[in-house]
Amino acid sequence: MTSSRDHPNVVVVFTDQQRWDTAGCYGNPMDVTPTLDAMADRGTRLEQCVSSNPVCGPQRASLQTGQYPTECGIYRNLMSGEADSPIEDTTTLADAFNDAGYRTGYVGKWHIANTRLEPVPERLRGGYEDYWLAADALEHTSQAYEGTLYDGDCEPVEFEDRYRVDFLTDHAEEFIADESDSDDPFFLFLSYLEPHHQNDQDTYVAPDGYAEEFANPWVPPDLEGRPGDWFEELPDYYGCCRRIDENLERLLATLEREGIDDETIVLFTSDHGCHFRTRNREYKRSCHESSIRVPAVLQGPGFDDGGTVEDVVSLLDLPATLLDAADVEVPDSFQGESVSPLVAGNEDGASGAERERPADAFIQVSESAVERTLRTDRWTYSVYDPDADPIDDPASPADGYVERYLYDLRADPHQQVNLIGRPDYREVADELRERLQARIREYEGTDVEILEAEYPA
Repeated sequence: MTSSRDHPNVVVVFTDQQRWDTAGCYGNPMDVTPTLDAMADRGTRLEQCVSSNPVCGPQRASLQTGQYPTECGIYRNLMSGEADSPIEDTTTLADAFNDAGYRTGYVGKWHIANTRLEPVPERLRGGYEDYWLAADALEHTSQAYEGTLYDGDCEPVEFEDRYRVDFLTDHAEEFIADESDSDDPFFLFLSYLEPHHQNDQDTYVAPDGYAEEFANPWVPPDLEGRPGDWFEELPDYYGCCRRIDENLERLLATLEREGIDDETIVLFTSDHGCHFRTRNREYKRSCHESSIRVPAVLQGPGFDDGGTVEDVVSLLDLPATLLDAADVEVPDSFQGESVSPLVAGNEDGASGAERERPADAFIQVSESAVERTLRTDRWTYSVYDPDADPIDDPASPADGYVERYLYDLRADPHQQVNLIGRPDYREVADELRERLQARIREYEGTDVEILEAEYPA
């Protein structure tokens, strides 16, 4: 059935902790993601898309509010019993779509409230008004084949003997089918937990039989030779990604079956990557590519035949991008920039994309350290405050940082050699330091000092 909508529908398929190189369109040789690869062929692929903060809650808050985590007030994972989530008082992506007459729905992991095991009350749902089936901490209310989410009336919805990804997709399909014959466009945000590890088991859980398919997996070069748990976890990790891809195929087929595929924008991306405890004591919370870089593929109006965007793009840019492509006004509070002007065949851009884009991405790292990172096309430059509390301090309380990492991504794409403090890279570090200070000033409103690292003799 074809509708008479004035704006395209928008569907976001959002995974948790999925590296960019799990996908064939980013170089994985194992045919893990044939559906996503085909989507990239006919749509637009963002080659260098990175998190604004490689932690679940902060990145999710950033994506829903269009603001950096310190700006929206969720710079670390919220904990049960804390004050109400700042999302209650912030203009969100769903708010913008609501104002434009969209029907809005959310399915899956939320992780932006402080309710943890309890239902998320309506005031903390970020403006998703018309359909809600979610859990704030889905990794704690469910297992791979059983668990509980909550509907719009805060009533429990349980599942068992059904893989979690499949169950969430069932409800996303239900929403699409119900909305497909409406004259109003819809915005659906489908948030999977996979391939995130199952917290209480501290391991990844693929569907039954899927890990065996990847028993001899391709190992990303940044993991080779490093300690960590990648050897035992990669088969299940890839198995999770394969099942996600199969469910992406289901969703795209549903759009086609309902006759709305050519009028629906679809974005597939993730909140952050996974370094399998090779860079710190767990899976993310670092400035390394394995932690910050994610797949990002779009199709539909404005993105079909868009090719590959090679520029560095932040996940923070995607809220503005979706609104821009849907011809919906981008709220003034949003700090990202639409990537529409970068898409092949759309060099002139679209509404809301007039400002000049930065040639780098700014990243806030929290929980493991109070750290700030600049990711350019060639360099990763990162600084931290060794005296700050990574849980309680959103930024350096002394407005001062110390250089920590410098990687040359052209010569050393797998970030094996930290160049920070080396005299022969001092000129490079000085230029990046000025750029990072400018980004901190622009996005956090603070002038900070960055001390030079001392290279050991």
